[in-house]
Amino acid sequence: MTQPAKRNATYDDLIGVPEHLTAEIVFGDLYLHRHSASAAVARCALSGELGGPFQIGVGGPGGFAFMSGSELHLGPHVVVPDVAGWRRERMPHMPAKAYIEVAPDWICEITSPSTESVDRGPKRRIYATYGVGYMWLLNPVSKYLEVHALLGKDWVHVETFQDGEEVKAPPFDAVPFQMADLWPLPPAPETPA
Repeated sequence: MTQPAKRNATYDDLIGVPEHLTAEIVFGDLYLHRHSASAAVARCALSGELGGPFQIGVGGPGGFAFMSGSELHLGPHVVVPDVAGWRRERMPHMPAKAYIEVAPDWICEITSPSTESVDRGPKRRIYATYGVGYMWLLNPVSKYLEVHALLGKDWVHVETFQDGEEVKAPPFDAVPFQMADLWPLPPAPETPA
């Protein structure tokens, strides 16, 4: 028996998704996910650590523009990195559209059990294909940060930082920060069963 042909997801499929979910089209498949509180805190904390020195230029070189949860259209793919950064010479103006077609110079995906396989698999390939120079994978539950750099068309692992360590990683190695600052709230106490 033959299987019916798979229908690739379209932008119309994204429009119908409830606003509390993040929707992406990755190699024709529609992916939906929701961020945990720990991911949201880590995303805001990382944006704060990088924004002052690398976007505004306070205590650092400036030169970047950061966006959180922005919709990127990279060829047929619609992806939403948790945090993305562009060198200002590559994106000197705010795009007029609701989405961005210029690949970022750096992205950070905040991994979770529901997103890690997509972040490490197909999205990682998309970012390499479209020339994103650096990819960080941040896990707020296990409290580690993996740093990868694009060399040609392949990702090279640069370093992994654990909780309690100082992060000095490209492309933001001019101003280090403490991993512990990415999770300012302690985990909730366990409740007895």
